[in-house]
Amino acid sequence: MTIAAPETKIVDTYKIACDGGEGALGHPRVWLTIPHEEGFVECPYCDCRYEISDNPSHDH
Repeated sequence: MTIAAPETKIVDTYKIACDGGEGALGHPRVWLTIPHEEGFVECPYCDCRYEISDNPSHDH
């Protein structure tokens, strides 16, 4: 049996909440902040990856 890869979600804000989905499959809601220099963050509970939709260049 193969294990499904963690889900990747494209988001347009740098601060997002993850609760792992609905019902018993979920986990406590956590707030995650996407680092501007990386452009993504992974949930420590469910390993879901959140990527910023338009990753800005490193011009700051």
